[in-house]
Amino acid sequence: MKLTEELDWRGFLHQTTYPDGGETRLNGQPVTFYWGVDPSADSMTVGNLAIIMLVRHFIKHGHKAVLLVGGATGLIGDPDGKAQERELISLEAVNANKSKLIAQYERLFSSLPFEIVDNYDWFKDMHYLEFLRGVGKHVSLAQMLGREFISSRLGEGGNGISYAEFSYVLIQAYDFLRLYQDKQVTLQLCGSDQWGNSIAGVDLIRRVTTGEAHVYAAPLIVNPVSGQKFGKTEAGAIWLDPEKTSPTQFYQFWVNQPDDAVETHLKIFTDLDKAAIDALMTQQRQDPGSRPAQLALAVAVTEIVHGVERTEVARVVTDILTGKVAIGTVTQAELLDELRKEIPAVEVAANSLLVDVLVQGRLSSSKTEARQLIAQNAISVNGQRFVHEKLSQEDFGKSGRMLVRRGKAYKDTLLVELT
Repeated sequence: MKLTEELDWRGFLHQTTYPDGGETRLNGQPVTFYWGVDPSADSMTVGNLAIIMLVRHFIKHGHKAVLLVGGATGLIGDPDGKAQERELISLEAVNANKSKLIAQYERLFSSLPFEIVDNYDWFKDMHYLEFLRGVGKHVSLAQMLGREFISSRLGEGGNGISYAEFSYVLIQAYDFLRLYQDKQVTLQLCGSDQWGNSIAGVDLIRRVTTGEAHVYAAPLIVNPVSGQKFGKTEAGAIWLDPEKTSPTQFYQFWVNQPDDAVETHLKIFTDLDKAAIDALMTQQRQDPGSRPAQLALAVAVTEIVHGVERTEVARVVTDILTGKVAIGTVTQAELLDELRKEIPAVEVAANSLLVDVLVQGRLSSSKTEARQLIAQNAISVNGQRFVHEKLSQEDFGKSGRMLVRRGKAYKDTLLVELT
């Protein structure tokens, strides 16, 4: 399958400056392209993951990747889509964030060829007058004022915009020009929300060098239920850093994707080919209750982001929490450690009162509430309704562990271990 055919099938094209959608250029000789991320945080999120997968497809089809980390742009902050001024991040914080983003680049593209650049390297010694003459002179003020988010910030009811944020687009445009001149980069990949900034670079290249450059933008992925930007949940963003979103939480995020979104997510967020995805969707239609498509999605994406070993741990921990694997059969220290990260754990003596365990594990706020929960059959032990006052040695089984749950939610599960 040609690159443009694969990108079209997967749903990656939102818009592009290529007049034929890239058919001629992207299916021919290698193109050098770039994609960049600002170090406004110390990790990327699943919102970045769609473009990461787009970049991977370009590389696999023979194109050359330059991955930019925005040490300079991160000091200003992209105002596009923001209703008010960003808080500035210190140089020390930007540098710390850069190091972590570079490590993520290296992990996510570990088996593929790429080059990393930092735009702070060419901005740190640039003088103001040099920037005004080399960049500002070539950009129309009317063009900048015409951008929708600028109009909203400056219009009635808007919160205004500083000169620093107003100038952000010029900095990003210069990145494209610099990479065009130094690295022969002729294409920028981006999300649809970065189209305006990217087009500014195309225009600057044309004005300064009379050369030709292009943009390929992927669609913004949204949650089909909430309409929110993809990766945002009630608990916050889903991060690619395992210290911010554990591999198990990451895995469960994908397992819990709705049926009407899973095929789209398989195409966008995995390397599975058309035959594999078609087969999964056939299984899904035949037996939607077993969620074969979501399970395959969770495994495939988690392996890309966290590797095979962590994915297997996440899968088994999830199976423990859903009752597919009995806690009494689990002896591996790694699995138990990961389980303790996901749910509260307490140590108790044999013959402890269940009401005391519920209070100790914060599944209830008082013994009175605990008794009410037990009477309402709202408490289960190892997936079964529990009717006794005390926990016996037999309840813990040979492993000396049990799972106590309030209701059905994972977050209301407690790991109870014998002292």
